[in-house]
Parts: sequence; structure tokens; C-alpha cells
Amino acid sequence: MNTRPHIATTGRPQALSATFNQDNSCFSVGLDSGFCVYNADPCNLQISRSLGAGIGVASMLRRANYLALVGGGRSPKFPPNKVIIWDDIKQKAVITLEFRSEVHAVRLSQQRIIVVLIGTVHIYAFSSPPTRLHVFETHDNPLGLVALSSKFLAFPGRTPGHVNIFDLATGIVSIIPAHSTPLSAITISPQGDLLATASETGTLIHVYSTATSRMIRELRRGIDKAVIFSLAISPFSSRLAVTSDKNTLHVFELPSLSSVSQTPVRPSSSHSTASNAPSGDNRRYSMLSKLPLLPKYFSSEWSAAHAPFEGGGRGALGWIGEDSVVAVGIGGKTGEARWEKFVIVEAENGGGVECIREGWRRYLDND
Repeated sequence: MNTRPHIATTGRPQALSATFNQDNSCFSVGLDSGFCVYNADPCNLQISRSLGAGIGVASMLRRANYLALVGGGRSPKFPPNKVIIWDDIKQKAVITLEFRSEVHAVRLSQQRIIVVLIGTVHIYAFSSPPTRLHVFETHDNPLGLVALSSKFLAFPGRTPGHVNIFDLATGIVSIIPAHSTPLSAITISPQGDLLATASETGTLIHVYSTATSRMIRELRRGIDKAVIFSLAISPFSSRLAVTSDKNTLHVFELPSLSSVSQTPVRPSSSHSTASNAPSGDNRRYSMLSKLPLLPKYFSSEWSAAHAPFEGGGRGALGWIGEDSVVAVGIGGKTGEARWEKFVIVEAENGGGVECIREGWRRYLDND
């Protein structure tokens, strides 16, 4: 999530951040003048709160009346080192948490408040007053990377490129050496069975089983460096959506865990061969991949479908069904905060699937 100040370029409110709720039925937007909540599909304004100053983080608790707010923008409503739990029925703050440094992200569940700082993750019981349960040190995390499911919490480890998976029930922490460079995006599937990660390099996405911490797929976005904005796994863990600064939405097919080989997939390197590449229908250079001693690039699993994405900025991704995904941009360089809906359909030639943009709108325009 991008919580850095955004320079206003138009007369309309400027989006500072966008976050989906737990079931992707709504998304909340932090504005330079307050916050608002939209229905995910169709994109309709549900709540608009003008606070006269900026909200850099607005995170929902399902469709409940509680939101976590953090001040942001050129004129923050609240100090950026405070988390405000806002009761929208009472329209006032009911809980305040204060820290020594800027808050970069917040996630809520019915039992927990998760707060992400530049080098730590704090876990609180959702109570009044909140009780601090755990604190974990992380590598520098200016993007506020964190992913929460009903079973697990994922966040960067202390080593660049590593991911910690915290079991919310047992308190056990598993460490996954996902990448050799710092992370740029992470996500957990709604069912909590899969974790997907991307690094600053932006060419590969790794998919892991949360139960075993084994890599089950290595997916290739492209061969040139890119900034991965968002990752999202579909409700039944069959697909992964990816957006980047290449203005493209990629959709990858994911295997069912029951069909995955017990042999872990090894990450690619310039010296590795194709012998351990996952089998799949989206590998390019399939004939070359069978030859020994060639780089794993030739057996990489590429996206099953892709489509132009114009949302701009990091924003957020949310699946609203197994075949429909919504991308919410926060403007980026264009200053246009866009909502875009994509559907996955069978290709007309009968080979594979296609990704089609079914609709879009500038969601901050007057409703």
C-alpha cells in the first residue's frame, strides 16, 4: 500500500490508498480529505466521510462499522504514528494506538489488530483497551507488506526476500527464503492454503503451501525488470492475478494442492537446469525445456491470460468470483483513480482462456 503524500493535480479528491475488505465485497479508499467505501461490483459509493484532512490508510473489518485509519497526505488528519479505530456508526475514534514511528499498514480481524511499521509488525488483541500479544522484527518494509487470512499472517522476515508465516492458532512462525532480493508484494489465499510472493526484480512470482512451506509453483511475469504492484489469489485458490508498472494484468492458473508433486520446486537461477520445472500448459519453449543443461527460463510457467491495466499506482486487487477480478488504482502519475473489472473466459479458438476487461470507471468522479 502506498501511503506517501500525493500531490493534488485536479479539483477532485485524491486517493492515497485502496484496500479490499476480507471477502472483496467492498474496498476502502484513503483520501486527502477523508475516506470513502465502495461496493466492489458494481462500483457504487457506499460511505463518504469528509474529515477535512488526509487519511493515508483506511482498512475495513468485513462490512462492520469499524475501520482502522492512519493520517496521510500533505495535511494528515491524524499523526502518521497513530492508528485510529473508527466506529462509523458513532462517527468517532473508539481506540487509539500510538507508536514511535510511522504506521505503513493496518489489518483487522474480529480477534486481531495488525500494525506494520518500517521494521516491526505488532499484533494486538481486538479489545478495549487492546492487548499487545506479539512483536516481530522485519527487514525495512516501507510498502507495509502484510497478508492476513483466518489462519495465517504473512509479513517480511528479518532477511531481505524472506517471508514469515505466523500461525494465528499455535503461534508457530515458519520462515520461507522466498527471494534473494527485497519483497515487493505478498498475498495469502482466502482459504489460507497458499502464499504468493514477488521481489523487487519483478520477473518471478513464487507460490508456496502454507501448511508445508514448500514452493509449489514458480511463475514468470516476464524477462525484464518490473515493479509488481499487487498479487491476489482467487476464492478457491485456482488462479493468481498480478499487476505491475508494465500496465498489464496477468492471470496464472494454479494447481490444486492434492495434485502437486511431493518434490519441492527449486527457485530459478542462471545455473539451474530445466529438470525440476513444474509441468503445466503455459510453458513456452516446451520442446527446448526438455533439453538438458538449459536455463530454467525455457521451462518457466507463464500467465494463462493477460489484459491491459490502466489503474495506475499500487492500489489493490480483489477476486469477486473464480472468474472475475477487480483492480482498483489510486491514480499514479495520471491522477486518475480507476476501478476496472476483468473476467476470465474460454478462448474462442478453444485453447486456454482469455482475460477481458468488462468495465471501468473513474471511481472518484461525482456519483
